[in-house]
Amino acid sequence: MKSCVELEDKLNKIDGRGYKAYEDIKGEYEFQNYVLSVDHVQGDPFAPPSKVRITVNQSDAGFPFELYDSECKRVAVVDFLTRLFGRNIKKYHSKIYGTGKSGLILIDSCGQEILDRTSIVIDKKKVEARFEVGLPASGRTIMGRCAKTIFFETLPKIVSETLFFKNIDHSLMEKQVKLSVDQKFLRDGIAKEGLVAFVANGSILPRESGISSKPMMDAVPFMSPETMEVEFKLPYHGNIRGMGIPKGITLIVGGGYHGKSTFLRALEVGVYNHIEGDGREFVVTVDDAVKIRSEDGRRVEKVNISNFINNLPNKQDTTRFSTDNASGSTSQAANIMEALEIGTKLLLIDEDTCATNFMLRDEKMQRLVEREKEPITPFIDRVRELYKQSEVSTILVAGSSGDYFSVADRVIMMEEYKAKDVTSRAFEIAGSDRLRFQNDNKTFGSIKDRVVQKSSFPMSKRGIKIREHGIHSISYDHSEIDLKSLEQLVDPGQTAGIAAIMEYMIKNEVDGVASLKNIINRVMDLISKEGLDSIIRNFRGGNIAKPRKYEIAGAINRFRLLDIK
Repeated sequence: MKSCVELEDKLNKIDGRGYKAYEDIKGEYEFQNYVLSVDHVQGDPFAPPSKVRITVNQSDAGFPFELYDSECKRVAVVDFLTRLFGRNIKKYHSKIYGTGKSGLILIDSCGQEILDRTSIVIDKKKVEARFEVGLPASGRTIMGRCAKTIFFETLPKIVSETLFFKNIDHSLMEKQVKLSVDQKFLRDGIAKEGLVAFVANGSILPRESGISSKPMMDAVPFMSPETMEVEFKLPYHGNIRGMGIPKGITLIVGGGYHGKSTFLRALEVGVYNHIEGDGREFVVTVDDAVKIRSEDGRRVEKVNISNFINNLPNKQDTTRFSTDNASGSTSQAANIMEALEIGTKLLLIDEDTCATNFMLRDEKMQRLVEREKEPITPFIDRVRELYKQSEVSTILVAGSSGDYFSVADRVIMMEEYKAKDVTSRAFEIAGSDRLRFQNDNKTFGSIKDRVVQKSSFPMSKRGIKIREHGIHSISYDHSEIDLKSLEQLVDPGQTAGIAAIMEYMIKNEVDGVASLKNIINRVMDLISKEGLDSIIRNFRGGNIAKPRKYEIAGAINRFRLLDIK
């Protein structure tokens, strides 16, 4: 390891030289109470910034082990320190103007959710920050003095107020850790009580705008109907009351713009913990919930959709259904079956984003088009058997299809963002139809694991080239994977995580024998045991957040070269 004096000497020597000379500073440098590692140097000022790490021994950092002695606590600390590092960048650093990305200091940004990230690593031995630095240049001429300012003046201040426990606000960090512990306790607790979701009284569900996930000012606080109100005692928060949604089939109804979709969106992201002030801190959903929608044009590869679609006019086999251009109904059927294959026990569905013919056929249409001539068995005819036989619950926003009263276990009406239990009235309206649906003894067919062929992932002489592009897209060589319909992806870091996991899987797990489900489960087990670093390619980057296995599977299933045995 080199001394920080050597780094200073190198920056002096390369000042005014061509940009490639920055390669000379790669390596590790020992400062007074931390180690600076320059892992990757950008090729020019316009390229993605250089990868840098700062590592502090715990003997100096001094973070108490009890603050990160569980997975839940550790993730909360990682999130807290990432946000703090970002705030301190803004506090101590104004961009040094030069060419391209000159002078930028960047660490992974965080949204409303608390996610496991690679931006901060903390254990008993060390705390480490991973970030990016735009090495300064004028044109392609190195600005060595500006680089010295970053490394010897700015970064020491940021590090001092972020990575040393004595210099940060202990109470704020402890508060976030306790909040995360409470949220995990609540999520585990609802599962034990036979619930699939919980919405605390006083929660703020509406968001600031369609492009902002921050809470809306002056929004109507959520209050549970008395008939659905339950109480939990949390380790730190104490007693908390709110609406508990039991397993089974729950309808969310109401007029337009009264809060139905807003309610469902809160449940969608309730699989994640949230920061204080989000308004949805105590809106929790079981962590295997999956949002389902139709998706015209997506590719489907050998999925058994015969539970919903059969006897197609072209005699196509729907037990191993494939298409390069799925319709609304076939895509929604595939989305459900793929989620079931990976293990979901809760489907979240909004009528507004569904294929109408997949959801139901009304009485008049059934009279006009004979059942034998209609290849689609609508979801309304399968939702109860799906719950009875496979214990898969459904929460459905239904603004216009009152036929679903017949299959529901409970009905909640949103009226001016206020929730009302209208189950009894809905059952009265359903009348005798309800008895017919409840006594239906149809069988939901098997859910098959599919085996991924190695040939799905062709490699060039240069190896695998997978890149994420924002939150909604991944490219494999020249093939794009469109992720817009995976609505529970909330952070670009998760997309980067999916790309890294796909690369790891292709190199180490896809063998033409193991099922997609088993491959993903093995990778997630590895991450749980050894952390996200276990699957990261090349240098240790700080821009990855942990995705759920359902979104990993969703990305692979949308890969247009996917080949299933």
